Amino acid sequence: MLCEKIDLYQYCGLKRKGGEEGYLNVYIPEAPDYPTRVRPAMLVIGGGGYGFVSPREKECIALAYVAHGFAAFTLEYSVAPVRFPAQLIEGAMAMAYIRENAEKLAVKPDKIAAIGFSAGGHLTGMLATLFGRAEVKAALNEKAALARPDAVILSYPVISSGEKAHMGSFDNLCGDNDDLKKALSLEKCVNEKSSPAFIWATADDNGVPSENSLYMALAYKTVGVPFELHIFENGVHGLSLATVETGGINKPVQKWLELSVTWLYEHGFVLSD
Repeated sequence: MLCEKIDLYQYCGLKRKGGEEGYLNVYIPEAPDYPTRVRPAMLVIGGGGYGFVSPREKECIALAYVAHGFAAFTLEYSVAPVRFPAQLIEGAMAMAYIRENAEKLAVKPDKIAAIGFSAGGHLTGMLATLFGRAEVKAALNEKAALARPDAVILSYPVISSGEKAHMGSFDNLCGDNDDLKKALSLEKCVNEKSSPAFIWATADDNGVPSENSLYMALAYKTVGVPFELHIFENGVHGLSLATVETGGINKPVQKWLELSVTWLYEHGFVLSD
């Protein structure tokens, strides 16, 4: 397997102001028997309330999608005290890197998805809905046109800064800027150009209320962009793959991975010889 770490700031010619992360880890199977295989890609964005990035939602997720025919990448993005827009710009840089290097990476340039968990789901949701923000265009210039994922998987995502908010995530991302918190309430940002979405959560999530997922699905329904929604009956927050390796077994919730892969396959995210 090809494994390497890319400095996204260096790649895009940007300088860090202090404390930023912005690294991309690459996981691409090497199959000498099938040298011409071209894969869809998955960018993995772990959660952690914008205060850290959970290791339980990074490499294990990438390898799970590799096993289903994807090239995979994990994003090490900035967390508090670094504020918005660094996180969105870093996600956009990751998408741009994958798309610009699609031929070298044997990746389909029009089949690049992103998956995010909890606050990482918020960052993934920003990529799906706010890829055209002025901050992205100012930082990346022509590369900004490469930032939109072709599909997203939102896993127990932080979405709303309203009544059902996980306010810790918004505080870490926005500081004391209440206007910015409102602007980044993603159910209000979905539009007809947003990336198609697969959304899942558990009904009794004790960390990020499942209403966040419901709000996002309703926003997608309203604008007519393809989506699929699954709310499992039981499960604590942060289940990841819901296996013993990722913190706790929950067999019903384990089905989300296969469901998401099936949905992606139906949208053309398939391995080609």
